[in-house]
Amino acid sequence: MPAVGRSLLYLIVAGVAWGTAGAAASLIFRVSDMGPLALSFWRCVGGLVLLLGALALRPRSRRAAVPATVEPRRRRLIRILGTGIGLTVFQSAYFAAVEATGLAVGTVVTLGAGPVMIALGARLTMGERLGGGGAAAVGGALAGLAVLVLGGESGEVRPLGVALAVLSAAGYAAITLLTRWLGRDGGGSDALSTTTWAFAVGAAGLLPMAAAEGLFPHTGQPLEVLGLLVYVAAVPTALAYALYFAGAAVVRAATVSVIMLLEPVSAAVIAVTVLGEELTAATVVGTLLLLVAVTGLALAEARTATARRREAVA
Repeated sequence: MPAVGRSLLYLIVAGVAWGTAGAAASLIFRVSDMGPLALSFWRCVGGLVLLLGALALRPRSRRAAVPATVEPRRRRLIRILGTGIGLTVFQSAYFAAVEATGLAVGTVVTLGAGPVMIALGARLTMGERLGGGGAAAVGGALAGLAVLVLGGESGEVRPLGVALAVLSAAGYAAITLLTRWLGRDGGGSDALSTTTWAFAVGAAGLLPMAAAEGLFPHTGQPLEVLGLLVYVAAVPTALAYALYFAGAAVVRAATVSVIMLLEPVSAAVIAVTVLGEELTAATVVGTLLLLVAVTGLALAEARTATARRREAVA
């Protein structure tokens, strides 16, 4: 299979795998008293162990080639700490949102609000232009969020859950903006290594809060909870991140953004078919507005990148 085709397959598998993380969390919450902070802690620990193994097994030639340039120690420390804190907020608030308002709404709001925050944050902090298409997409995403919050029934869409999902999106946006800011001067970094140590930062930061919440859940089905925890650490964490890094290194950023819409779509399908969640008309309309808005942002980014390349050639 050609490199691009294989990379697209990696991204598709990663997007679908990420969409199952919230479903696994919902099942854990149903059969145990484990809280979102404890779940996030064990995800960080499991992901850290598996990614350390992946780093150790990576061929020596690839370890020497990535990154192409050695990143200064201070920048690397900022990258790891910033990514670790953002990752902790992102996944902890996401699991809390899923617990509060359900898998479908929690996932759609998180992944719909994230690109909007990234676009606005890049405009405010780095002067990146939105353009007409980008501004329209941001407006569409805000309209989608408004429909979800104001039009949903109280039993399906809970304001606390939406607020937690927006907080999760802020953590995701912070990671992306930090990566862009540090990469403006062309400095290189090993994404897999950075993520591995970011999970270590997340595990260390979450430990006291997870301990206060309860590290070890009370459940009548311990084997099911253990199996779900192993799944969360292995598939939507270690495997999905490894595939995402491999695919994103080859495929254009705008294409990656569109493919990653598979995550909220797969989460919504699982929520309805497996978990028995109901999608109201407002939820469907708000979801479609968010997905269209994210697609618009990706297309606007692609046009901007193409225009910049033409200017550079000229």
